[in-house]
Amino acid sequence: MHVELLLDPGKKSTYSSYTLMRRTRLRKKQDGSITAPKDRGLHAGPTPPYEFMSDAEVTRIIDTVITLMASSGIVFEPGTEADDLLRKAGCNVGADGVVKIPEAITRKALKTTSRQATLFDRNGENPITIDCEHTQFMPGMTCIAVYEQETGEPRSSTREDLAEITRLSDGLPNIDAVCVSVKNVSESNLFGEIDEFVCMMENTIKPLEYLCEYPVSLEAVIEIATALRGSAQTLKKKPYFLHLVTPLPVKFAQIHIDQILAAVRAGVPVGVGTLAIGGASAPITLAGCLTHCLMTDFAAIVLGQLAVEDSFCMGGSDVFFMEPATGAIGSFAQTSMADMAATQVRRSLGFPSLTASGGCTVARRFNQDAVWEISASTMNMFYHRPATCDYLGSLDQGLTFSETALLFSDDQAGMLRKMWEGMTVSDDQIGTDLIRKLGPKGQFLAEQHTVDNCRTQVWNSRYLGPNIPLSNGGLQDQDLFERIEADLAERRKAPLPKAPPKHVMETARTVLARFR
Repeated sequence: MHVELLLDPGKKSTYSSYTLMRRTRLRKKQDGSITAPKDRGLHAGPTPPYEFMSDAEVTRIIDTVITLMASSGIVFEPGTEADDLLRKAGCNVGADGVVKIPEAITRKALKTTSRQATLFDRNGENPITIDCEHTQFMPGMTCIAVYEQETGEPRSSTREDLAEITRLSDGLPNIDAVCVSVKNVSESNLFGEIDEFVCMMENTIKPLEYLCEYPVSLEAVIEIATALRGSAQTLKKKPYFLHLVTPLPVKFAQIHIDQILAAVRAGVPVGVGTLAIGGASAPITLAGCLTHCLMTDFAAIVLGQLAVEDSFCMGGSDVFFMEPATGAIGSFAQTSMADMAATQVRRSLGFPSLTASGGCTVARRFNQDAVWEISASTMNMFYHRPATCDYLGSLDQGLTFSETALLFSDDQAGMLRKMWEGMTVSDDQIGTDLIRKLGPKGQFLAEQHTVDNCRTQVWNSRYLGPNIPLSNGGLQDQDLFERIEADLAERRKAPLPKAPPKHVMETARTVLARFR
């Protein structure tokens, strides 16, 4: 390829004659304001979140949620420890489980709950922050199938699949923690869900996000995590995992109540959220479904604060909607607006917004439909800024996990992080002196300013950007799926991470043996 550039009026010069600038001109130390931040999860600062509601509208939603909790109430399964905690605090605890929480109690809980949690990796190092100024990406969540490599058809997921996805996530640059991406379907029991934690611990150094059905599983996992940290006190100081609890909308069963109480007492950060479906389990309108979801969130915060004041017990309900034409989860525009509204309301309280829906798709396979929805939902996160995005790699309405989709989503997360760095406005970045020096007929290609800055604001995509095969380029004509699959094949060859300490694995085996 031979490109002619008019670098000087009246004089032709080829691009090849200017390749020497890459060798002969030294790149100066980059301006610290435009290099990648050390705190890579940080999104706050250079670019603001998009907030479309007025302050009055946000306040109205919060006030309505608190009023409805006091008048309509929340269901807490009767006969649990929650009864005494709520009753002693001044709540009206009905025999049928309906609890009406006075406004003063809810408002106090919203003030005292911790707004930030820090997770540490398996070695107690490399902390990541869960708050409203950071976004952390994770694979997930609890899919029950994967795509067979040979046939491309879905099949039930296994422990080996969870191990492979976890190892893959361990090596991905924009994955910050690892969630239970897939279930070990053949072990859908207490042993299986505890072993899922052990499997993740064995196959990644990164912090974990965990969820289970039974409180006894959480207690077992806390025992293993305590052995890893060396003591219960150290686990509180350096939490290893974020625990998720998933009640039904405005209904807390005993298994959810007990998990919340066990987590906050152990110092384990806990996120509590339902998955409401507007038109089915909640009002179909944007404001109605959001309000209904926040009732669940706020009720969880109340319970957490009554157990341990200043604990991190944060709501993170997903505001989803029924697609009227099919009855399935859908309505992308509605869900996107709901994500933005939910994060704005939570941010107004200083709360992180957990379990954002970006990076996943309802598409049955990783195809054009999936690429569109993953890309669109990822770009939506640039505006609404969730604290955690926990569904990367999830396809087929959350049923099937795709490693190909995970790699694509990880690449997209890198784009977000580059965009969140924003734009520095200074004389050097504007190039004021250079523009003045070269004048209206100048060419900037061979200037030191170009050498110094040509890569600082570039998204180094593994699959897109310069890796898209062009008709006038030299790259092999590969489809996006083929480019990702080639990268995936290489990443599967990566060595295993270092094993956990022997005494920790001995504890894990002892704990697991109790459930066989």
